[in-house]
Amino acid sequence: MNRRSTRGANGVLPAIGLFFLAPLVAEFLLGDLPIKLLPALVLLAPMYGGGALLIRELVRRARRGWPSIFLLALAYGILEEAFTTQSLFNPNYLKLNLHLLGHGYIPALGIGAWWTVFVLALHTVWSISTPIALVEASVPDRAGTPWLGRTGLGVTVLLFALGIAAGTWTGFRQDHFVASAGQFAASATVMVLLVLCAFLVKWPGPVAESGFTPGPWTVGALGLAAGSAILLMPPGWGWWAAGAILSLEVGGGALMLFWERRAGWTLQHKLALAGGAALAYGWHAFIQMPAVGAGGMSTRVGNAIFAAGAVGLILFAAKRTASWSRSQAKPIAPGFPVDQLGS
Repeated sequence: MNRRSTRGANGVLPAIGLFFLAPLVAEFLLGDLPIKLLPALVLLAPMYGGGALLIRELVRRARRGWPSIFLLALAYGILEEAFTTQSLFNPNYLKLNLHLLGHGYIPALGIGAWWTVFVLALHTVWSISTPIALVEASVPDRAGTPWLGRTGLGVTVLLFALGIAAGTWTGFRQDHFVASAGQFAASATVMVLLVLCAFLVKWPGPVAESGFTPGPWTVGALGLAAGSAILLMPPGWGWWAAGAILSLEVGGGALMLFWERRAGWTLQHKLALAGGAALAYGWHAFIQMPAVGAGGMSTRVGNAIFAAGAVGLILFAAKRTASWSRSQAKPIAPGFPVDQLGS
């Protein structure tokens, strides 16, 4: 079996997993959609899953790291919210009277500071980065390598394009709002700059520096706390809320990249960080109303099912990572006995 066929055989399962996990995290674990709308995965997976898988494959093929994933995830968020849903610019998105742009409104740009920072943080951290980290931790021996061959990558591009087109068409049918040419042009410019930075800027990589590295449990707790703070930030704080969310996201990303350069930073730490973020979505779903339907008993049962699924995936990935670390004769990070979790 040649290298290309080996890649396809080994990568199809994690690729499919990421394709469906991304929309499950983005909409169902978040609590925006109730469990009765689970069939909507057929429509949501090409957009969310196609985007996450495409970003992951392009970054791994280019031998780039997490800074590139974060930048492309942010570009994805702009694509969805500026072009597909246009929620960044629509003063009454889907006629829901949510007043999304009213908190920290910027007249010159036609956007709301809080909503822009908040929704782009959701896509960057949760819709794209968290599913990628969880699936990569589930296949630790293939975490840093491409999963798809040229055919698989081509199919992913096609599915993603169809998903974006379908999402845009559906959104326009529900709400005929169209942003201005200047808003579209500015959004496209920012997206292009983000993509160029993701692939052309030389970001510092791990150098195995000595020094203190917190244990995975601590990293996971920090991820849970930061994620919960972002989700609980009151929109009424306007500019203060936008600044706080931006500080948490940029500060957290910088801290992660700083620790990544330490010898003690392992795949377990990345899993813990993604797990903490996922759990923040999981618990917060119980205190918010879904975007579609009412928050009745069936909705809360669905929230519990999705939260339990997230915990199960985290435990599965933790055991796989621990087993792989032992097989590689690499020490398990202290204070994180993942081999005992769920046993």
